Amino acid sequence: MNTAITSAAAQTALTERTSFESLSAGWIEYLQVSATSVKDYTRAVRQFVRYLAEHSVSRPQRSDIIAYKESLKASKKPATVQLYMTAVRLFFRWLETEHLYEDVAKDIKGAKIDRSHKKDYLTAEQVKALLRAVTSPRDKAMLAAMVCCGLRCIEVVRLNVEDLTVSAGHTVLMVQGKGHEERTPVKVPQAVERLLRQYLSERKDITEKAPLFTAAGNRNISGRLTTRSVSRIIKELFRAEGLDTPRLTAHSTRHTAVTLALLAGQSLEAVKDFARHASLSTTLIYAHDLEHANNQCSDAVGAAIFA
Repeated sequence: MNTAITSAAAQTALTERTSFESLSAGWIEYLQVSATSVKDYTRAVRQFVRYLAEHSVSRPQRSDIIAYKESLKASKKPATVQLYMTAVRLFFRWLETEHLYEDVAKDIKGAKIDRSHKKDYLTAEQVKALLRAVTSPRDKAMLAAMVCCGLRCIEVVRLNVEDLTVSAGHTVLMVQGKGHEERTPVKVPQAVERLLRQYLSERKDITEKAPLFTAAGNRNISGRLTTRSVSRIIKELFRAEGLDTPRLTAHSTRHTAVTLALLAGQSLEAVKDFARHASLSTTLIYAHDLEHANNQCSDAVGAAIFA
C-alpha cells in the first residue's frame, strides 16, 4: 500500500490538525542539524509560509511550489534560492512521512549555481605587504592565521586560547569547522605561532577558555568576536592597502590559503584535508580555476595575430 496520502486526505488532516505555520514549527523541532542550519531552515520555511499567506494559498499544490521558486529567483541569489527550496522539499517530505500532507515539492529543483569562485585570492607578495603594514598584534596574528591555516570566519570566532596547543609534536590550532562539533588539528607555521604568542603575551587575565581573538571595542572589550566583526576587520586591512574591491573579502584569505597550497604543488587530497572540505569536488573547483587561469590558448592566439 502506498504510504503517500492523497491530496484530499491531506487537506482533511491539515484542517483537523493545525496550520502550515504550526506544522513548520513542528518540522523545525524535528530537525537534527546544527544550530546554524536550524536558523537557516527556520528563516527559509517562514519565508515560504509568508508566501502562502500573501497569495491566499491554503492547500498548496505542485504548481504553487514552482510559482514560489520563480518568485524567489526574481529577488534572491541562486544560492539563497537553493537553500530555501531545499528547506521546502525537506518540509514536505517530513509532512508526508508524518501523514500530514502530500509531498507536492518532490523532485522540484532549486536554482542552478555557478560553482566558480566569486572571490579573488591574494598573491604571496600581497599577503607579505599586508602583514608588514598591520600594526595591531591581534589583527596581524589573526590575518596570518587565516591565510596560513585557511580558517573560516566562524572557525576564528570559535577558537579559544587552549586551542593553540601541541599535537604529534607540532603546534596546532584545534579548529571547530562549519557544521561540526568536534575539533580538527591544523598545523601552525612557526612564524604564525610567534605572532600568536606575541599577541597573547600582551593580553591580561587570560584563561584557557577565553577567546583566542578578542574584541577591542568599548561595548564588548575582551569579549568574543563575531563573524561580522572578523569580516569587517579583514576588509579594513585590505582597504588600507588599496585592495578595495567587492571580490576581496575575509573569505579571500581562505581562498588564498587553498590556492597557494595548490600552486606550491600540494596534492588535491592533502589540500582537501588542509581546507577541511567535505568533498574533493570542492577542492577541484580551486584546481579548475587555476587550470583556466594558466591556459595558454589566448597567448597562442594573440601571438599568431599580432606577431
